[in-house]
Amino acid sequence: MSENLANRVGRILSGSINSIVDTLEGMAPEMVMEQAVREVDQAIDDVRAELGQVISAKHLATKRLSDENTKHEELSEKVRLAMAEGREDLAEAAVSRLLDIEAQIPVLESSITQGREAESELERYIDALQARKREMEEELRQFRATAAETVSGADAAASGAGGNNIEDAVRKAEGAFGRVMEQASGLPGGAGSGDRKTAQQLAELDDMARKNRIKERLASFKTDGT
Repeated sequence: MSENLANRVGRILSGSINSIVDTLEGMAPEMVMEQAVREVDQAIDDVRAELGQVISAKHLATKRLSDENTKHEELSEKVRLAMAEGREDLAEAAVSRLLDIEAQIPVLESSITQGREAESELERYIDALQARKREMEEELRQFRATAAETVSGADAAASGAGGNNIEDAVRKAEGAFGRVMEQASGLPGGAGSGDRKTAQQLAELDDMARKNRIKERLASFKTDGT
């Protein structure tokens, strides 16, 4: 993963809000919270894009390794044939090519291994970001519920109730918002537009995969208990 993207994801997962604190003044808390969720979505899209590049590079390296191994086998047979026919000059040329192939194979194997590791890491980042997004969405839901209570408290105050109820409700709302912002990212504003339909389909696929993992984990508990 690129350093900038890794730092960006790290800020989300660590709950840093240093770079967005200045944007809070004059903005409705709910708008800021919604923007924070959108920033997580954008980070997920960016990690997915890098994951696609890693998978593509790994596929190319795998294909190249397969081709080189095939060439190595074919040349080895030709060396044996040339030696059997007494054509050491031809065998020497083939061996020279074999050495070139053998020099490349370890590098290709290392590239494939690194690709697998990077793929696994990026998938873990996506899982972590999606988990954080679910947490933030739940905090946003709680904040909206608290905001609704604030409105009810204001109506009660207008009907003759004391002002303390309003202040308590406001404090609750601010507390809920504070918890969200402790989890929010330190990302620069402005999520990319992207393909909304594709994003929705990917989100649905992620949800299906998560439900399947939950079922598998439950099944493992059942197995352990028997």
